Amino acid sequence: MHIVNILLPDFLLILFGSVLFRVTNWGNEFWAGMEKIIYYVLFPALLFYSTARSPINFAATGQFLQVAIAACVAGILLGWLAKPLFKTAGPMIFESGVQTAFRFNSYIALAIASRLGGDEGTSLMGLVIGFAVPLCNMAAVHALVKDKGGLLLELLKNPLLMATMGGVVFNLLGLHLPDIASAFLSRLGNASIALGLIMVGAGLRLTGLHAAKGIASYFLFVKLFAVPVITYALGLWMDLSPLHLQIVVMFAALPTASSAYVLAARMGGNAPFVAFLISAGTLISMATLPLWLALLQ
Repeated sequence: MHIVNILLPDFLLILFGSVLFRVTNWGNEFWAGMEKIIYYVLFPALLFYSTARSPINFAATGQFLQVAIAACVAGILLGWLAKPLFKTAGPMIFESGVQTAFRFNSYIALAIASRLGGDEGTSLMGLVIGFAVPLCNMAAVHALVKDKGGLLLELLKNPLLMATMGGVVFNLLGLHLPDIASAFLSRLGNASIALGLIMVGAGLRLTGLHAAKGIASYFLFVKLFAVPVITYALGLWMDLSPLHLQIVVMFAALPTASSAYVLAARMGGNAPFVAFLISAGTLISMATLPLWLALLQ
């Protein structure tokens, strides 16, 4: 029942978002605007607030972060292994889809972390996001384009990365948020989780898989099973604390980021194929995430 209480409200918000998108006629501009305010305002507020106010002990979190980065590297390497393993007929299948083997949905990540560990869990997941976003973005862009001159600028413009790094610096300098600022950021952060999960549901699309079923299945297997298994084994080997192990394995088991579709579309990739992988992975994760959480209890 504990596992149901942790995950079911978040899954219901995702399903609610899917239904809401299909029964309303609010138009693409409404949903695009909602996505922007969550991505550029609400989630950065949550990340800054959680990392700025929670104690950060890098001596204690060093191994935790190492396992999280190892999870990303494992996903990248296993994703690239698909290139010699599969022959694809469609255009930009591998280049577009490989990012779904290692990118992660930050909305679901922070919702689960908050339920598992409160402010401490959110802060830990925020640190993981801060370190994992540059690595995963570089690997995703590397697969899609050859000209990477603008990659550093793209990373510097990433609001989730900047908010996390800003919060960490603020924390390490020993600064404290005034009560008014703390309450303001807290309210923005609280709004971000529910709205973010609703947007995940609104973005579900199960069309776009006309071919390449083998490589699609492989990417889903890597993201939702292989990488979490590797992460769990590493976490046990490095003797992580129960909360650290829970957070890092749930991070590894997350479905792919919704923004993977945007990246594929913007860089001339196979966007419909990526949209299918994101949606299928999100739906399958509703079964796999409870299994991983049950293992970690």
